[in-house]
Amino acid sequence: MLFIENLEEIIFHRHELFQTDELIVLSGYLGPRPVQRLQNLPFNSKVIYGMYGSEGIQRLLHNSLIGLQNQIENINIFYSNLPVHAKCYAWRNRGQIVHALVGSANFSTSGLSTPYRELLAETTHDSFNPLNDYINRVLNNSISCLEIGGAEIIEEFETDGTTCLLTLLGNDGEVQNAAGLNWGQNPRNHTTPNDAYIKIRVQDIQQYPDLFPPKQLNPLHFDGRGRIHRHNDAIEIIWDDGVSMEGLLFGNQRVNGIVHPKQVSSFPSASELGVYLRNRIGVPLGMPVRRHHLNGYGRADIAVSIIGEGVYRFDFSV
Repeated sequence: MLFIENLEEIIFHRHELFQTDELIVLSGYLGPRPVQRLQNLPFNSKVIYGMYGSEGIQRLLHNSLIGLQNQIENINIFYSNLPVHAKCYAWRNRGQIVHALVGSANFSTSGLSTPYRELLAETTHDSFNPLNDYINRVLNNSISCLEIGGAEIIEEFETDGTTCLLTLLGNDGEVQNAAGLNWGQNPRNHTTPNDAYIKIRVQDIQQYPDLFPPKQLNPLHFDGRGRIHRHNDAIEIIWDDGVSMEGLLFGNQRVNGIVHPKQVSSFPSASELGVYLRNRIGVPLGMPVRRHHLNGYGRADIAVSIIGEGVYRFDFSV
């Protein structure tokens, strides 16, 4: 059987179909949010970050995974010293595979949430033994994420990458009254008071096209006039202080004739972003944010960069 949508739900409910005592996740790239969700499974899970051997891992993502490893009892996170780009989800019972899915979907919010972009397929029973041998080979050449303790080792793998500064101000140099950080301040928006988003300007996309890729067509959803909708991309956001949240690139704007996202917010609740930023700035919840609040905090923009597939670093440090 082939799966091309709802991949995350399929992975987290597949164990209900057979007897299993362990899930093995082998993924070229990882996002912290699906890893965190493994704590809800009634058995142990091993997660292997495959591309560590050739690309290393960004400090912020590593710290996030370390935090999950220390907090969650039923997971073990490994980094493969062999460069592995494979994506494999294998359920084992007493060390033997009883079911497996392989394909193109990384174990990240981005990899598992966009319909038709990635796929997973069931493997046949005759492939269980060679697949188990392959997984064990990778595990035997992997290290626990806890073994990477020295700051100098992590720094060796870090790259500066491309960083875009997303402004929190409107065109008039003030925070917008009913948009941006104050999106929820207008009751006509059908929002809650703390709802917020960060705008993505045309110049941001022109200068950093890899950060904000074009929106894909969603073949399953049409508007009332029969036109195909554009799909909003789910992402994972890790802030400079280690806080992580799911995000969404949404809205439409054309740049050189191509549709790109216009805003980014937390998901599924836009208030998570608004609450988080108000707490950092020192603005009471439910109250509007003004330019003088940002001046008092020390900055009026957020530095955005990519630290993994669909995983973004948002830096609001002073």
